[in-house]
Amino acid sequence: MTRPRKSGGSRGSTRAYPRAVRLGESLREVIADELVRIDDERLSFVTITRVEVDSEMNRAVVYFDSLSGEEGDAAIIEAFDDHRIRLQGSVGRQIRAKKTPILSFRVDEVIRSAERIEKILRENPSPARFEED
Repeated sequence: MTRPRKSGGSRGSTRAYPRAVRLGESLREVIADELVRIDDERLSFVTITRVEVDSEMNRAVVYFDSLSGEEGDAAIIEAFDDHRIRLQGSVGRQIRAKKTPILSFRVDEVIRSAERIEKILRENPSPARFEED
């Protein structure tokens, strides 16, 4: 006879967040590690910021940022496309999953937007709003 599962509480639980999120984090680590091994100067200063995996775990969008900025985005995406098979193979070997998600690559616009906002704030410091007499 088996014991019924305990419900409630996250004590000792390894399922604290959805499976797709855990897979995305694992993919980010594997892909970032593999980028170090790839000898392609277009990918030299690229950082994998996050990976979003769809709920069926068939596709994954790999978001990146780089020091080359917007000028280097096209070359970086081309390099990722050139190395997609290698990256997916590495993911397949290192991740315990029934299937390997198909990877696509996009610029992380969230980071770029934050950088633009920060630049605007640095260039235009706000004057003191309230001055006491």
